[in-house]
Amino acid sequence: MKISGIDIEKNIDNIKKQIETDKTLSPSMRAAIDLLLLIVTLLSQRLGLNSRNSSKPPSSDPNRKKKPNANSSNASGGQLGHKGTTLPLDERPDINHKIVLDRTLVSV
Repeated sequence: MKISGIDIEKNIDNIKKQIETDKTLSPSMRAAIDLLLLIVTLLSQRLGLNSRNSSKPPSSDPNRKKKPNANSSNASGGQLGHKGTTLPLDERPDINHKIVLDRTLVSV
């Protein structure tokens, strides 16, 4: 896989060959480098995923082509001649809360 003109798989293979030939590396350093190479490989493979070859939703596809919304011949809003209603405010609510503000704690 190439990213920004860099062939990741080829470079990882070259690094693995260099690690195998270098006898001065400690076993813990080899294990750490192998782990990092594995992480780079897994992350580079995830870059190529989209909604067609994985379980990702289409909205997460980069630079996806969005379908234009079809213009409807229907007007927006309610039915013609229908009077809309909303609930009126209650003049005597069941519960009243008195909220006291302590303005000494407010910083300016």
